[in-house]
Amino acid sequence: MTKRAIIYVDGYNLYYSRLRGTPYKWLDLVQLFRDHILRPQVPDAELVGLKFFTAPAMAKFASHGHESMVSQNEYHRALRARHQGLIEIICGYHTHQESPLMRFTEPPDKSDRVSVWLIEEKQTDVNLALSIYRDVAKDRANLVMVCSNDSDLEPAIKSLREDFPSCEIGIVAPLPEPDGECYRRGNAKLEQLADWTRSYILDEELAKSQLPEVVPTRKKAARKPSYW
Repeated sequence: MTKRAIIYVDGYNLYYSRLRGTPYKWLDLVQLFRDHILRPQVPDAELVGLKFFTAPAMAKFASHGHESMVSQNEYHRALRARHQGLIEIICGYHTHQESPLMRFTEPPDKSDRVSVWLIEEKQTDVNLALSIYRDVAKDRANLVMVCSNDSDLEPAIKSLREDFPSCEIGIVAPLPEPDGECYRRGNAKLEQLADWTRSYILDEELAKSQLPEVVPTRKKAARKPSYW
């Protein structure tokens, strides 16, 4: 039976666990996950889609302000143009509010609180979980590869395993290669539900999977942000 694969990428998890602080943010998601991870693991798999789950940057809180929003938009335009018809970008949203949190002290002092901005990404986990389940239920794929280390996905993956036992499940943890004392494990519960796992993404793989600095589109070309 032909393996029809869809790749699901938790953008928030990928960025904060693997890409932040690196020069690899202008990342060709299809090239990385299809060519360097899926094909070596399942050589006969046919990639029928890649879904990228993210949320729009908020200029008010972003390090580069409005420029962060422009850069994110350029990146999304580049991905869509490079892999038209194959990649889908699914956006949630952010909420922000003042929240009184305990100051970090030892032992904790519940009365010592400081007001901070509490910023939360909404709908990403739900969108991702529903997409995985519905794609398999509607027979759009019989192999799913999920790039996330988020335990919130465990119920969805567990349900998929129970309801569709013939569906192959791969889990990719968006983490650096283990390096001595800096070793960080992937999510053990997700890994236990998978047929196979990849517990890291190499710098070399990221470096080989960069988009061209200028990506032609139907309108204005998308350009890599100078600070990326």
